[in-house]
Amino acid sequence: MSVEPLFRPFRYKGLTLPNRIVMAPMTRGFSPGGVPTDAVAGYYARRARGGVGLIISEGTGVGRPGSLNGANFPRFHGQDALAGWKKVLGDVHAAGGRIAPQLWHVGAVPAPYGDGPSEDLVESPSGLSAPGAAFGRAMTDSDIADTIAAFGRAAADAKALGFDAVELHGAHGYLIDQFFWAEVNRRTDRYNGPSINARTRFAAEVVAAVRQTVGPGFPIILRLSQWKQQDYTARLALTPDEMARWLEPLVEAGADVLHCSQRRIWEPEFPEVDGVAGLNFAGWAKKLTGAVTISVGSVGLSNDAMSAFQGEGASVTGIERVLERLARDEFDLVAVGRALLGDPLWAQKIRAGSQDLHDFTAAQMSELT
Repeated sequence: MSVEPLFRPFRYKGLTLPNRIVMAPMTRGFSPGGVPTDAVAGYYARRARGGVGLIISEGTGVGRPGSLNGANFPRFHGQDALAGWKKVLGDVHAAGGRIAPQLWHVGAVPAPYGDGPSEDLVESPSGLSAPGAAFGRAMTDSDIADTIAAFGRAAADAKALGFDAVELHGAHGYLIDQFFWAEVNRRTDRYNGPSINARTRFAAEVVAAVRQTVGPGFPIILRLSQWKQQDYTARLALTPDEMARWLEPLVEAGADVLHCSQRRIWEPEFPEVDGVAGLNFAGWAKKLTGAVTISVGSVGLSNDAMSAFQGEGASVTGIERVLERLARDEFDLVAVGRALLGDPLWAQKIRAGSQDLHDFTAAQMSELT
């Protein structure tokens, strides 16, 4: 099948991309003390030279004490960390690429490598890391206000440094997503309620604060998912109507692009509505809100991303099902994760029809190639 749909230029606000390929954020902890190094800059620049249209960085912690759950996950605050990101940005731009930092607060997600903050700094809507699992503390009104402001400051810094867009991490069971998720948001104030619409308030306030700091012309991307790392089967919206009530307030608050993460990009979101060949998550998000959407989930590989954290590899597969959906404008952009970890030339090879594509191995999770 022709790969032409993947290589159509894309323009939105001030963002001009040569193709529809986005490098998905993949956080693996190569920034000692939270400061990205020259090696990190080189890693991203190689993907830019390899033909990726837009790079979304790994998750970067906003200026809040419990925003990160690992000592070597990068920060997006403080002079030293911002200087490191300025170097990353310069190298990516010199390589002809475009890049957006992903701004992150992990909430009550335990440290994967055992080097997270003390538990008294761990914060979330209700002091739960998963349904019924107490960890850390519930956020006060002051905590919430300061966290919202921290996202705004980080976005302002990203724009001032010269980044091309900014992404907010609202997926996969981290802080923003924990507010969406009724099973861990047990609050009794305005940040919870009987419907998903009520539980969007925190995220909408974050988006609105970011919009206020960056102005109307700077693209804001919001990453979302139904599934959580705590529960692969979790679903926030069981019907298109519920999904509309979830997503519309976020777009109204200022989100330009919805980055819709599902475990397998080719699976329909509501097959009971439009069949087994129906729209995927990004397709429904675009249909319901009119926003630009990015679709992501196991592109070019045989299994989903969370298997990588369990030490599993993945073999190369075709991308025909992705191309079919993109060709009919079901969504606008396609994010690629693990296929780019071990092969910075993936985009070039796809365009050339090369058969020299690399399987994903678990060892690539601990390499910065």
